[in-house]
Amino acid sequence: MALQITEENYDEVLGSDKPILLDFWAEWCGPCKLIGPIIDELSEDFSDTAIVGKINVDEAGALSSKHGIRNIPTLLFIKNGEVIDKHVGAASKKEISDKLNALM
Repeated sequence: MALQITEENYDEVLGSDKPILLDFWAEWCGPCKLIGPIIDELSEDFSDTAIVGKINVDEAGALSSKHGIRNIPTLLFIKNGEVIDKHVGAASKKEISDKLNALM
């Protein structure tokens, strides 16, 4: 299961030396529901090498604003605290995995 990222634990997560995948999503978002299980699978696949987290935009609006999230789902790929890549909309497990592997 992907790590639930909130405004309270965000700074701690971003301080990690591991690559990070952040999924900005909402309960009411159809495409978010499609990739949700993929994100959870990737959190298990990359459990030793990366942090895979989900940010509910309805509960963490400040984080959405901080990253300029206008559409969901939006996936941010972060390394050393810096956004390296971004994907807006649904994506396959392979597409997401390839982008995460590129951060290693």
